[in-house]
Amino acid sequence: MQNKGTQNRLVDCVGQTFVIAYKEPTEQLTATLIGAGFDCSVLRQVHQSGYERYSASFLCLLNHRSAWELALRSQKPTLIVEADFVPVKNLATLPPPFDPADDDLGIAWLYTCAAQVYSVLDLPSGQYAQGYSTSMVAYVITAKSARSLIDLAAQVEKDPGPRAYSPWDSGIEYYLRDRALHNYVPFRNYGEHGGVPNPEHGKHKLSKAHRADVLYGSLAFAPMYATATGWVNYGQWLKGRAYGRIKGLARLFLLKYLRAEVVKKSSQGKRLIVWALARQFG
Repeated sequence: MQNKGTQNRLVDCVGQTFVIAYKEPTEQLTATLIGAGFDCSVLRQVHQSGYERYSASFLCLLNHRSAWELALRSQKPTLIVEADFVPVKNLATLPPPFDPADDDLGIAWLYTCAAQVYSVLDLPSGQYAQGYSTSMVAYVITAKSARSLIDLAAQVEKDPGPRAYSPWDSGIEYYLRDRALHNYVPFRNYGEHGGVPNPEHGKHKLSKAHRADVLYGSLAFAPMYATATGWVNYGQWLKGRAYGRIKGLARLFLLKYLRAEVVKKSSQGKRLIVWALARQFG
């Protein structure tokens, strides 16, 4: 459904790729990305004095900011993934989820959480959707949008501050859109969030775990949540995938992925409905 007739591959549309990590193992992920042709480096956060007083959410923001600062140097878009991202096997050859000719690209998610679709673009290079997502597991930005994201990080550092919990990732789409940048959501996910449940999310009444609802293909390797015991627990893996699939269907039918007011106000209401249904059932 996406990017019919285009010769663009994701690997050709990004320059540098960064895996951001703290103590998580990254060997399997980096080997997969490098083997697929991505120019991949690991950015591992080094603990500094005072970090013990910072919230986990702010430490995560600092790690992403280090990648944003490096994105400023690249003329091509930058791919950033967290250490617990598990790509699909055909990641490199998939079409990009964003218009490669868009000079106002803000962010393009390869993996979405709590996603919403606002519009669908039919361009000569392919089909693209703009919308909302939270979670920064895997995404593409440009030097232009990196500048705005660094400004956002500075705002979060001032208010609510490094010690407070901040759902900063949930406000990125609004922040970039307010600055006339375009934010893209994929037709399907380019991989899975393989991490174990986040206790900080639970403390703030958010979902402890999130999984991809629909994938572009089979995963390149087993996610962390299925290998916590040191061996692949296929039952846990199936449970995680079922959770994501069921939640995705529930969000579709409860009109959370495509909201009723968006359809009513849009000139392409039927087009949006087709997109949302094809995403789950096509």
